[in-house]
Amino acid sequence: MSSATSTLTAEDLEFLARPLHGFLTVAGATQPPQPRPIWFEATAEGTLQFFSEPDAPKLRRLHRDPRASIVVAAPVGERERWVSVAGRAVVETDGAHDLSSRLAARYWDLDDPARADDLAAILATDQVRVVLHPEVVRRFAY
Repeated sequence: MSSATSTLTAEDLEFLARPLHGFLTVAGATQPPQPRPIWFEATAEGTLQFFSEPDAPKLRRLHRDPRASIVVAAPVGERERWVSVAGRAVVETDGAHDLSSRLAARYWDLDDPARADDLAAILATDQVRVVLHPEVVRRFAY
């Protein structure tokens, strides 16, 4: 049913490979948590990564305090299941455009001209890649 570890399991990685939204929460000092839906990718190394504009509020918060968490849940209509990953996030300046291209192909139909234009707009802007290194992984499944 529920368990906690410090790493992602093979079952977690299989679940996280699906095109599901993650809900990112970053440490906010005096502000209450403000989860935001994000696209993400689980890596073979057992980290989670996402891309962002370098001046986004979540990045400013991560520069002050690198603690973050991502929660991913199964959609309505499936048996209840979720994975929560908490740890330290590192902002990387390389690989963001490659990641955004992979994620756009995962979440969108890029044969749709509007979505292809959306991706082109993302690729035309500066992006950074954020890597979340798990310290605590919690999960629940029926």
